[in-house]
Amino acid sequence: MTTSVDNAQTATDPTDTLGTVIDDVIRPQAPTVDRDGAFPRPGVDALAAAGLLGLASSSEVGGAGHGMRTVAEVIERLAAECGSTAVVVLMHYAATAVIEAHGPRDVRAAIATGDHLTTLAFSEYGSRSHFWSPTGTATAADDDTVRLDARKSWVTSAGEANSYVWSSLPLTRDAGPMTLWLVPADSAGLSVTGDFDGLGLRGNGSRPMTADGLRVPSTARMAADGAGLDTALGAVLPWFLVLNAAFCLGLADSAVAEAGRHLTRTTLTHTGAALRDAPVTRRDLARLMIRTDALRAFLGDTLTALETGRDDAMLRVLQVKALAGETVADVTDGAMQLCGGSAFRKELGLERRFRDARAARVMAPTTDALHDFVGRVATGLPLLDEANR
Repeated sequence: MTTSVDNAQTATDPTDTLGTVIDDVIRPQAPTVDRDGAFPRPGVDALAAAGLLGLASSSEVGGAGHGMRTVAEVIERLAAECGSTAVVVLMHYAATAVIEAHGPRDVRAAIATGDHLTTLAFSEYGSRSHFWSPTGTATAADDDTVRLDARKSWVTSAGEANSYVWSSLPLTRDAGPMTLWLVPADSAGLSVTGDFDGLGLRGNGSRPMTADGLRVPSTARMAADGAGLDTALGAVLPWFLVLNAAFCLGLADSAVAEAGRHLTRTTLTHTGAALRDAPVTRRDLARLMIRTDALRAFLGDTLTALETGRDDAMLRVLQVKALAGETVADVTDGAMQLCGGSAFRKELGLERRFRDARAARVMAPTTDALHDFVGRVATGLPLLDEANR
């Protein structure tokens, strides 16, 4: 499992511009993205122009050279305003971690300069949330190309990204459980095969994709044949799980803040009292705040464990998304209850955050799968059975 400590070499911190992008583009477009199920292209383009898509890219190729802690802060702040935009960028960073380790320099440089949006393409119809067990195939051809065939069930930014970190069965049967490829978006045989009309995260473009006789050069393989699972567990999983926890924290924190504002500014005309004047209401708000602050502390400890190479780093990474998914579901539910009928109107933005929060539990690895993984680590078992490796 690898990560990097923040060590940016740039004179100007790109995160300094994040507030401007949020104020000018992302916050104003969030209701429309949700209502229309529209991909948040204006926000993604503004983030790219501000240098934020290259935040985790190495300074060697022109990136900002930041580590996971700074990137997590960006995802948290984005999620507080627009969950769909946050997930698009989250998946971009998770895919970037693989490309930084194993991808070609030209793609790395394009990501670093904001000219390239990437994403993961792991989930398949045949194995669903068990991303570690692909069913799509890779077949070597005589012209030094590889044919990829698969039915991917959920691909964030499908049809919008410039490339896809793509999983398949290995070329050689006994090489291992999975191989990873970098698939350009304009590859012949690659198509988006459905729409997304979801409960929440309605603009994240998570749609099914099909590879039908798709050809990539053999050099598109990232890491050794069959080594894709080790790469996914070592490079992708820490970034995805930690950034997912930051996403949950942003949603929860913004829901608590909105609930607090509502309780403070809303008064009962017949008594003159504000909603905050009721002790039970204050108690319930405090409970939501404590749950959210506990998640923030746990996320911070997870990042410290990764940065310092602590022995419990893997355990913390597995725990943090499970904790975050349950926390954000409970906190957004509690905020809805606190604000009563007002929360059901779209003006507060609470019902959108409530809906967006439901996704965290079912994003692979799901909360149930993570609980199993944590139990395995705690009892000395391997993370996956040998049959799944």
